[in-house]
This record gives sequence, structure tokens and C-alpha cells, in this order.
Amino acid sequence: MMRKVADTILPTTMIGSYPKPRWYSHYNLAGADILEWWKLEENWHAWWDATTACLKDQELAGLDIVTDGQMHFDDYGGAIGSFVWYWYERLGGFTKAKLPNPLARQIEASADGDLSQAAWMHNWGGTAVTDTVSRGIPGRLGEMHSAARLLTDRPMKVSVGAGPPNLTYHVDYDHPHSAYSDARRLAEDLVPIFNEDLKDLVAHGATFIQIEDLGAWKLALDDDSDWVIDVMNAWIDGVDAKIAWHCCLGAGYGNTFRAVEDALPRVLERWMDINVEQFALDFALRDMRDVKALEMVAPDREVQVGVIDIRSLYIESDQEIVDRIHKVLEHIEPERVYLSTDCGLKALPRFCAYEKLRALSRAAARVRAELGA
Repeated sequence: MMRKVADTILPTTMIGSYPKPRWYSHYNLAGADILEWWKLEENWHAWWDATTACLKDQELAGLDIVTDGQMHFDDYGGAIGSFVWYWYERLGGFTKAKLPNPLARQIEASADGDLSQAAWMHNWGGTAVTDTVSRGIPGRLGEMHSAARLLTDRPMKVSVGAGPPNLTYHVDYDHPHSAYSDARRLAEDLVPIFNEDLKDLVAHGATFIQIEDLGAWKLALDDDSDWVIDVMNAWIDGVDAKIAWHCCLGAGYGNTFRAVEDALPRVLERWMDINVEQFALDFALRDMRDVKALEMVAPDREVQVGVIDIRSLYIESDQEIVDRIHKVLEHIEPERVYLSTDCGLKALPRFCAYEKLRALSRAAARVRAELGA
């Protein structure tokens, strides 16, 4: 049964990350345990004030469901590199240094490789795993949620960043001291740690959790990747919360993983084997051309539909967003639709991010009025 979060049809939200206030750009955890980092009064108040500002922007923009904006994400390569580096820096076994990206090296070695794609992936960086993975420094998602929960009365979604399948992408398995030779075994070893984190989030009061993992694109690229489905299900097993899953198309400084840009219609039906209530999907960047794939969504599942293009500074008009919502509703009933951004907003100027969210809220209100809701 789908759990209700907001008392409205077509509730609005954003995927997760939000631009740091400019003054906060000088505050980075650099791999520290945030509870230790918070011991300095300056750091605690900086995080608290930045998170407050992020939540207030969402409230003023009119979002029905808010997030904490992931103010614990550092300003690493790709703008959103902390999406994976937050975990690489804290998990035992991973190297903490930024190494050449192994996916980029594969592209460079191919005869017709997309070198611009390789360049931004090197900017993102790579890592290696030189010992069996372990807990290391706690991620503290629960503690951050408990603090942020005090700052708003709106329903809140917790966006957790990359998980076990996604974290295998940027690992160099040919590193001379690599403890792993393949992605599957690494992902399976990570599952207990990440499952424990989700259960800890619930213990800290989280009721709506969004896992964010690009690992299932493997199903579009490799016929022998069904193990990813098992890993995803093991990650969320026994977690008593509404769970959404965001499998985006990449957002490194606005760049996508071009190899999977058109893959959604080929894999969405297979994704129905993953036991989440809701799928958060990118559509705006491709001008909604894949929206017919929503007809594959099982009747007991919801979709969080990206109708805001976060890979552009262009601020959509209300009518453009209304038109996108209309296209969505041609293929799935409004009772199963949440309206969102394609991906996180962290890389945008705060003005653009805020105005995009305001436009989203206005457009949603117009469509609700059309539906008589």
C-alpha cells in the first residue's frame, strides 16, 4: 500500500540537494564525522543556519514536501561529487585520495571514446578499495535528520545519496592493492552497512526516505546485471518507511551519462522488481520524450516526475511546466504522481534554484485547479 505524505494531489518536492548559501561555501567536512565537526560552535551554527535557509526557501517557494538540502555535501568535482565522496571518505577500506576515474580511462582507451564525458568523470574522480569494506566513520544521517526536523512543520523527505550499486562505479578494480575484483561482491559487502543506516534513519523519526542510486542503469548496459536488483532489495529490506528511489541520468556540472540517456523505456519494467513505493525519474531534460514509459509503472507504485530541468540555468515558465505535467497525466493517473526536479539543485545559483521551485509550485496549483482538486 502506498503511504500518503501530503494532503494534496500532485504534491511538489525537490530531489534532494540545494545550493549552499555563498557564505557557507567555505564550510566543508572533508571526511570528518559531523558530530565531531559540530563540536566547534562556528561549524554547528553554520550548518544549522544553512539548513534553515534551505528549508525556508522551499517553504517560501511553496513546496509541499521539503528536504534538508544536504548541506553536509562538500564542494567536490562535478559539483555534486560529494554524492559518492561523502561515503568513500567514511567507509573503511576505500582510499580517501582522488584517483583517476576508471570509467573515464575506459572511455579514453576506446577508439571512438567520448572524451568530453571522460573529462568530467576525471573531474569527479575515482577511488580504490584496498581492504574489506567496513563501517568506518558513521554517516550520521539520522542525527542530521533529527536536527533538521526541528526547523520545519512541512512533511520531510530524507535524501540519502549514493548506495551500494552506485558506489561500485568509480572504483579501480585493477589497482595493485585492490581487495575486490568485481562490482557485485563489493556491493554485496556494502549492503549491511547501508541497510543499517536506513533503519537508523527510521529510529530517528524519518518516515519518507529517498535512496539515490544509479546502479540499476547496469541493467541497460550488461545482460548479466540482475544481481543489482537483489542488492537494491537487500539495501531496503526491513526498513519501515515510505521509500522512493531516484535513478537519475547523472548531473556532473549539468552533464549526463550519455550512454543511458535513452535507456529508461528499456529498463523501467525490470525495475518493478525493486521493492520501492515510488520511482523518481528524470524527464524534463529530454523534453518529456520518454514519458510514455510511465505506462509500465505497476498500479501499486507511484512516480516522482522530474518536470524541472536542473541541468540548465533557464527558469521555466509556468506554462511550460503545466504542459509537461499534462504530458505526464496522459500516461498515469494524478493520484500516483508527485512533481519534482529532475535531480538535485546543488550546482545551480541559488536564485535560479529558488525561482525554478516557485514556478513548479505555481504550475502544480494550476493543474490541480484544472482537475478540480
